[in-house]
Amino acid sequence: MAAESFQRTYEIHEVSALTGLTPTRLRAWERRYEVVRPRRMTNGYRAYTSQQVALLRAFARLVAGGERIGALAEEPIGSVVARAAARTIPATPLAALLDAVRRIERDRLEGLVAQQLGLRGLAAFASDVVRPLAVAVGDEWALGRITIAAEHMASEVVLQALKSGMQESHGTGPLVVAACLPGERHEWGVLTALAQVLELGWRVQYFGADLPVQEIIEAAWRLRPRIVAFSTSDPDRCAEALPELSAAMTKLPEGAVGAIGGAGIEPHRRTLTTLGLQVGEESFFRLVQQ
Repeated sequence: MAAESFQRTYEIHEVSALTGLTPTRLRAWERRYEVVRPRRMTNGYRAYTSQQVALLRAFARLVAGGERIGALAEEPIGSVVARAAARTIPATPLAALLDAVRRIERDRLEGLVAQQLGLRGLAAFASDVVRPLAVAVGDEWALGRITIAAEHMASEVVLQALKSGMQESHGTGPLVVAACLPGERHEWGVLTALAQVLELGWRVQYFGADLPVQEIIEAAWRLRPRIVAFSTSDPDRCAEALPELSAAMTKLPEGAVGAIGGAGIEPHRRTLTTLGLQVGEESFFRLVQQ
């Protein structure tokens, strides 16, 4: 979530994917209304902060609801953010969860999370509750509306629930082994994806955050999985791991396929594909559904 990757910036194509706004519209909003002012890198590319991405997402939500960007650009930022949050999460379970996070009420959050997990089951909990909560909490943190302590509490509670739910799910199908790349501690994304895999009848062995690439390859030789999956939220961590990933792809057990996902892959898609990895969540789920 945001506090785990607060130093990173986003290129315009990443911002487009995160907000649903086309690069053309993003440039127009910057030029005409100055809703955000991304930093220009030495190569001329725009670099957006997490706070700017969160703010653009708020503008996008209100515009999708029929409001005009020109009028919104003249409105105080706090008002835009608050109204966008209210529009996105009205009186729903997500609103109650987010309120517990804001107030740092751990017992309440644990109760709400357990309730939603019990009502929905692991896969629906991951897709319908955890994913939107991750976005909401990340935006709240980036915009300074919740503390780092609140974000860390939310992460601990949700990850514990996901891991507990995964331990209770036992598939009989092929095996996926998965881990986060070295230095990577953002686990929400990979765990929600693995929850969907369990729903499809696969077996999952998750080795956690910050794992050396060679370690997961050695584990794969013992376990003989169908898929060896990596995750990263940070492009810099992904870049640092490219030599290890290149070597790893020559050492996979026979019949195993390598896959990688997470926000950190975006600038490196072509290189990762060249290495022989299946890149991105869509490619990963195509493998699982074959």
